[in-house]
Amino acid sequence: MLERRAVATWSVFGIVAVVSSVLVMRRPIAQRLSDLHIYYGAAETVNAGDPLYGYVAENGGPFTYPPFAVLLFRPLTLLPEGAVQLLWLALTCAAVVVIARSVGRGLGLGPLAVAGMACALLVSAPVQSNLRFGQVSIFIVLLALVDAMGLLPERYRGILVGVAAAIKLTPLLFVGYFLITGRYKDAARAAGAFVGCGLLAAALLPADSWAYWSGTMLETSRIGNLASLGNQSVHGMLMRVGVSPAVLPLIWAGLIAVICGATMLRARRLHRDGEHVRAAVLVGCATVAASPVSWTHHQVWTVLAAMLLIATDGAWRRAAGVVLLVVMTLSLGAVLRGVSTYPGWQFLLENARSIGLVAVCLAGFGGAAVVTVRRSRAWLRPVTAVAVALTVIALLPLPAGADPTFKAYSASDLTNPRYFYFSAAPLPGEPVRFLVRREKTKVRVNGVAGAGVAQLRFQSAPGGPARTVPLLDLGPGVRTFSFRSANLAHGRLDALAPDGRVVATFTSFERS
Repeated sequence: MLERRAVATWSVFGIVAVVSSVLVMRRPIAQRLSDLHIYYGAAETVNAGDPLYGYVAENGGPFTYPPFAVLLFRPLTLLPEGAVQLLWLALTCAAVVVIARSVGRGLGLGPLAVAGMACALLVSAPVQSNLRFGQVSIFIVLLALVDAMGLLPERYRGILVGVAAAIKLTPLLFVGYFLITGRYKDAARAAGAFVGCGLLAAALLPADSWAYWSGTMLETSRIGNLASLGNQSVHGMLMRVGVSPAVLPLIWAGLIAVICGATMLRARRLHRDGEHVRAAVLVGCATVAASPVSWTHHQVWTVLAAMLLIATDGAWRRAAGVVLLVVMTLSLGAVLRGVSTYPGWQFLLENARSIGLVAVCLAGFGGAAVVTVRRSRAWLRPVTAVAVALTVIALLPLPAGADPTFKAYSASDLTNPRYFYFSAAPLPGEPVRFLVRREKTKVRVNGVAGAGVAQLRFQSAPGGPARTVPLLDLGPGVRTFSFRSANLAHGRLDALAPDGRVVATFTSFERS
């Protein structure tokens, strides 16, 4: 009976994998596996002898990985891009299976549990994001996980972590994990593999290697808008909170030091207790939290952490795991958009993955996540504290900088009808005229400004610095603007004259 259930569950996995892949391939060509298209295009650029970091895809995406990564992508250019897309989707699904089996092996789980884990992984937002974009992140997780768990023969341990770090730098944190747990040879092999891959790339691509290590690696602006909701790292959340750029590096460094320090200490304890799977996943979660950029497809580690919580004893640990798994599968901002109009709720829901990730790193499958139900009702105290904290966060309006969705559009976006859809001119004597469009998780405002308006400023909520909304030349004597916000319930739009006077203020956005 158990074997039949396992076979049935694997059948479900296969169906979901096929359906997900078909849906990806049915997307418009410009949106289909867009990151894989960048890898493919960057490899073709190198094959043609052109500068790697001068390449920009049609969608504006540059190549952001170390030069060694493009060496691995170059063989893909031997096949047509369409064939590469199908191959990549199949390999991504296969990587999910290998990850589930590796974790199952490390925990001693049965076939049914492994199949269920694979299904949960596949439907999660991070894995679906890997499929949709054709991302390499799932393979980075696989390499680091297998190596850190100690599944390789002893003389090879550490090498896969070094190779993974040569493709994407964040797995270097596992070198620290090897050191703190006494796996000194593994740390040396990891460092050696990382340096060796870098030297190989330097020998084959000297100019590109120099460009990357001498400056390109620090240009985070190449990666995209780091304050956008997709970046669920601690750095991204701090940017959405509205922390001043002047103090952001210090606050971020301090928080990451605490989070990584706590994670390493807990991982060492788990390692000593023989919990190699949990230790590896915990360190993986720290890499997501510590990186300045952690898009959805990087967050496979958090999904694994959720399932490890579910697989442990203790009602509250399992409950925490279920909640985290739901957070990592659904977009709570979209699902619960009607719960409240308070900006705090919006911020809490849209940053739930960051908050859950930090909680896992600090709790380490213990502490707050290990509260068990007892007759003495001691569990009421932490539950009450968490409930009160969430209520306060949800009800208090956050400053303007905390709007997680705010973005003011620039001249490069003028041709996009989704952002610029309003064309009527202001009425005589009217400073600003605009039209509001409401979507599932955001509100868009597009309009035009009169001749007496020199600047627009928008506040998402009382307090905090106001955001400048650019005025763009649409034609002779016509200036337009467009921005989006998570919520306009507390919004305020000010129109300023050239001398800085406020000539009009809008706090009601029901008008068209």
